[in-house]
Amino acid sequence: MQRNQRARRLLSSAAVLGLASAVLAGCSSPSETESATDATPVVGGTLVYASGDAEPSCLDPHVGGNYPQALVSSQYLESLFTKDAEGTIIPWLAEKTEVSEDGLTRTITLRDGITFTDGSKLTAEAVKANIEHLQDPNTASSTGYLAVGKVDQVKVIDELTAELKLSAPDNALLESLSMPWTAIESPTALKRDQATNCAAPVGTGPFKVESWDHQQAVNLVRNEDYVPPVADDSRTQQTAYLDGITWRFIPEAATRYAALTSGEVDVIDNAQPDTIASAITDGTLGHLDAPRPGASNRIELNSSKAPFNDILVREAFMRSLDVNAGISSLYFDTASRSYSLLSSVEPLGISQESTFTSDPERANTLLDEAGWTERDEQGYRVKDGKRLSVTFPVSTNQSVPAEQSLFEQFQASAKAVGFEVKIELLDLSSWYGALASHEYNLVSAPYTKVGPSVLRILYHSDSTVPAPSGYFANNAQIKNDTLDQLLTDAEQTSDEAERADLYAQAQKLVLDGYYVLPLYDQQNHFLYGTQVQGMGATTAVSSPLYTSVFLNK
Repeated sequence: MQRNQRARRLLSSAAVLGLASAVLAGCSSPSETESATDATPVVGGTLVYASGDAEPSCLDPHVGGNYPQALVSSQYLESLFTKDAEGTIIPWLAEKTEVSEDGLTRTITLRDGITFTDGSKLTAEAVKANIEHLQDPNTASSTGYLAVGKVDQVKVIDELTAELKLSAPDNALLESLSMPWTAIESPTALKRDQATNCAAPVGTGPFKVESWDHQQAVNLVRNEDYVPPVADDSRTQQTAYLDGITWRFIPEAATRYAALTSGEVDVIDNAQPDTIASAITDGTLGHLDAPRPGASNRIELNSSKAPFNDILVREAFMRSLDVNAGISSLYFDTASRSYSLLSSVEPLGISQESTFTSDPERANTLLDEAGWTERDEQGYRVKDGKRLSVTFPVSTNQSVPAEQSLFEQFQASAKAVGFEVKIELLDLSSWYGALASHEYNLVSAPYTKVGPSVLRILYHSDSTVPAPSGYFANNAQIKNDTLDQLLTDAEQTSDEAERADLYAQAQKLVLDGYYVLPLYDQQNHFLYGTQVQGMGATTAVSSPLYTSVFLNK
């Protein structure tokens, strides 16, 4: 074997066998962490979960690839890799992996004895079938498609060994393969038509899909044959304690919270900041705060068209806002201001607070310099007879009421210096449509991905081209050759220090260009009743796991 094909790095499961912390613990303060686990686990009962997200159109996270899909599919699908409690990528369904000296061949060895809930065995053929499914345009994948974009070919070496041939080195591949959007599904099930597979994907997880009552609930039942890929000696049984989970969809925040406090449901997501603060203060409810990896929550300015194709106007808009005051008044200390493109859980993020200081006087000066010197009768700036007007579509399924109120504050602040901000409240489908047709000047679009390579997905010029799903991630429409090269090099280097430096340079270029206004981490709060025990474990993308959760009523 040639030297450049010899394995230069090995990641195996030996160091993680027997560890109870095989999945990342939820990020909470000591008073808010996992619900008390001193009680003896109770086997049985059905947990009722109420989501404020839009109901997925497909339960297969390969199709499309949004966070609501990740939340539910994490219960019945598993990934090749995951994160441990320290945030390190470790094997999960995989047993070990190695990469060639040139970075173009990634070999993955699977654990033996793992089966899908349809009875078929996990083999290397499953790895091949799943990556090909993600890359098939007919799947209409977005998140997963982009995650495995550098995989040219999957070769089956033997029953448990797959060899991934890459078009270029990809130091983010294991991070990508730790996410629910690249989770491994039964190849037999994938051969079904898409509608059938969307209704009940087949995985190796602790639960399986029993039925889906559209617009009502997804009904999950315990996988009686489940064997955790990594042993957990703290558990009294290998299978989940719960008989099942009823996964309901209740879009209205107040109704969802009322259902929790009345005992109608056990866990809710997308809780309002005031209810989170109340729960923490009076201790009547449990709270899990699990910031998502990848990008921070932010507003992106469409630089491909006027008026934000002018850096002076972009900076003026940001300087016109008092983001900190808005967060303070609306979020009750449940969200901290971010000045970074990346989530606080991403160690390679850089922060530039001075770039985003509120300064209406400077905003007015910048707009004058940009030629927006006149005002109409309503006080809006005018140039060449055209009003300084920007469109801001907002997804009501992704922005909680507090965030919508924050955007309304921004609207008022920007008006003071002459911007007309037209906020359009849209359902998720209409919101995606507005983005696809470029009918926006501003947008707040969450993007969750493990690791700093999310920066390439969000800001490389390639990402101005839609994925097969029709979604493109570069909403700021940045096309910059220098930035492209930095992001490409950062993803290909095998030197960790060089990787950090390249990503720092890339972030600085985006921040200094006033393309993006960081706000705070993607909010990922869960409230649960005191009868719910064992909450805290999450996947690599911070979606809660319910394997060790039980009901103590």
